[in-house]
Amino acid sequence: MEEDDRPRPQGDAASKLAVEDLGPYSQDELSERIRLLQLEIARVEQHRARADQHRTAADALFSPKRAS
Repeated sequence: MEEDDRPRPQGDAASKLAVEDLGPYSQDELSERIRLLQLEIARVEQHRARADQHRTAADALFSPKRAS
């Protein structure tokens, strides 16, 4: 079975991170974690913007035309 065919696990990665105990992490590890999370936020925002552009283009292409 291809990986894409597998069912998604319940809960997303962000919700799992939100409940993780941060106590064991050092200051350096926390800083690195923040850096990685900021990169992930930027990646998600870029994906959302591309999806929005795609949706806008599709709406423009498939929406009914109004008579002038």
